[in-house]
Amino acid sequence: MVQHVWERARRARTVDRVLVATDDERIAEAVRAFGGEVAMTSSTHATGTDRLAEAARGTDAEIVVNVQGDEPMLDWTFIDGAVAPLRAEPGLPMSTVSLPLSDVEEMLSPAVVKVVSDARGDALYFSRSPIPFVRDTPDLRASAAEAVARGLARKHVGLYAYRREALFRFAALAPTPLERAESLEQLRALHHGMRIRVVPMEGRAGVAVDTPQDLERVRAIMAGGA
Repeated sequence: MVQHVWERARRARTVDRVLVATDDERIAEAVRAFGGEVAMTSSTHATGTDRLAEAARGTDAEIVVNVQGDEPMLDWTFIDGAVAPLRAEPGLPMSTVSLPLSDVEEMLSPAVVKVVSDARGDALYFSRSPIPFVRDTPDLRASAAEAVARGLARKHVGLYAYRREALFRFAALAPTPLERAESLEQLRALHHGMRIRVVPMEGRAGVAVDTPQDLERVRAIMAGGA
């Protein structure tokens, strides 16, 4: 699975180097076996961002992209999409990507993170709730359906690009109440006034492998040539 992620990340045109950050020697051995580069990190990190920051300190990279190792169907063009605004705007600290939401059930699902942005494209808020809420609808489902119909519903893809110093600042900040409530780490950045550019992309998000059932689903999709 990690090899699939690594191979897809390497296809991104904006990437110079791909590192697999881990504290597990079994993962490290697997990565070395297929020719990948490993950054061994502490086993005490509370979040993936902390691990990313440690790995980044061992490089001279000015822009660092965080890709999850459980996304074997990663669309590498999302990486290029996230990096583009950081290259274009020197003052922008971090960026991510979003996709259009066309399914009402996904809009209602707390497992799908929604995002709303301002006129510049910077995130206003991320939530597991169906945002935005369309007033003058009879209930939450009707509101979600109307937001989808109007093209207002956007799904957040959990891939981030950071400017080097912004990553270190973010990792050093303490968790915030909204972050804890929603279990969304990016709300810590917004709480502290860090801008997050949300790049609208097309396509489909990959299937994260969180359970054995997810693994079988991904294997079936890949076997079908997707």
